Amino acid sequence: MTGAPRPERSGPGAGRVALLAIVLALPMLGLAVLLWQPDLDVWWEDHRAHFWLVLATGVLSAVLAYATGVAALRRADARVLLVSYAFLSVALFLGLHALATPGILLDTPNAGFVLATPVGLALGSVFALASSGDLTGERDRTALRWAQAMRWGIIGFAVLWAAASLMRIPPLREQGVAEEVDGLLTAFAGAAIVLYGVSAYRYLRLWARHRSLMLLSMASAFVLLAESCVSVVLGVSWHLSWWEWHVLMLAAFVLVALGARIQWHEERFADLYLEDTTAGNREMSVLFADLKGFTTFSEQHTARDVTAMLNAYFEVAVPPVVRRYRGEVDRIIGDALMVTFNRRGDQPDHARRAVLAGLALQEATATVADAHPGWPRFRVGVNSGEVTVSVLGTEGGRTQTVIGDTVNTASRIEGKAPVGGVAVGPSTLAALPDADAHSLGHVELKGKAEPLEVFEIRGLGS
Repeated sequence: MTGAPRPERSGPGAGRVALLAIVLALPMLGLAVLLWQPDLDVWWEDHRAHFWLVLATGVLSAVLAYATGVAALRRADARVLLVSYAFLSVALFLGLHALATPGILLDTPNAGFVLATPVGLALGSVFALASSGDLTGERDRTALRWAQAMRWGIIGFAVLWAAASLMRIPPLREQGVAEEVDGLLTAFAGAAIVLYGVSAYRYLRLWARHRSLMLLSMASAFVLLAESCVSVVLGVSWHLSWWEWHVLMLAAFVLVALGARIQWHEERFADLYLEDTTAGNREMSVLFADLKGFTTFSEQHTARDVTAMLNAYFEVAVPPVVRRYRGEVDRIIGDALMVTFNRRGDQPDHARRAVLAGLALQEATATVADAHPGWPRFRVGVNSGEVTVSVLGTEGGRTQTVIGDTVNTASRIEGKAPVGGVAVGPSTLAALPDADAHSLGHVELKGKAEPLEVFEIRGLGS
């Protein structure tokens, strides 16, 4: 899939960015003051407050991991996928750290669970760094191919760490944080500081190009996570310097959540998408279906009757298209249905899928139509070729869709299809050597200089 540069967009001005930089520097200034003046680094040991603070941070990180994971898989975007795994890593190990709170779920401190936070931060920093790197071409596809393996690898590692901690396998055998364990803590946190710092720098470079609030939120969050790692190393247990890293982690995830909250809900993480996701070309098949005679039916029936008719049709039409043949419903407008195949680039047989989906749709809706004489019937058109996948719109209305001549032609082919039939263009038929097809002749299509031969597909070989 080849991409085109995204247009630059306005974002926070230089003054606001400078103010943000000052705010992000304040935690390190505060930590320096606490370390310079130990009398100010007051002691406050509250196990319940610690448990709920860590648990709330972990839950928020898990929610972000789920939201970004869904967006990544729906849009086949490697950057958002790796961001999701960064959040997931931190969430799982924060859950283990919460268990380390004495008197909450365990009677005594557990070194492995105490170490869980820097381990989770370090693992998350690896995915954060990967998300900020060059993910074009084969790197993008490789990350998506390994998506499930990476997810289960993270979960499996967390489970093994929990088991090793409970079994007190060396060097996790101590109840407290012994010198040997303290060295591991410093090593994990130190590595995370570097990786989060590099990740933040890279996201700032992306922000400088695209001026997106979400990119700036991610960069700021990674700065806060790096600062939390500094506090992990230098803070004194149960003192303000120690509580600081707990608060910084929560602030990092709150910042990302707020950034996502104000985005248009259908594409909350669109500003993180790779350029191929927002403006790239891909070979796809596009299916259009609508009801012949829908306008006349609507004029002769109440709105409630029309709605009931459409729901009855779509209830049986959509499942085979989406579940059986893995098409993606791009939009439903009134009686019209638009479905795409190979949107993620993982369906080389997209033409076959689209035609089989069209035949299945006609078969399912024919049963409904036979039970309701007088109802309009579907026509289906399919066309295959190169399309542009784009995120269109701005705040208040954004969506990812496909545009191009292939899409327009698919819509016009559908208008020439016989009622109850599936019509295709030459490019789709060329991918179906076993098709039972007959020509509908050369038809004039609006906007096309030359007539296009359209074919009706009656079936495909096994």
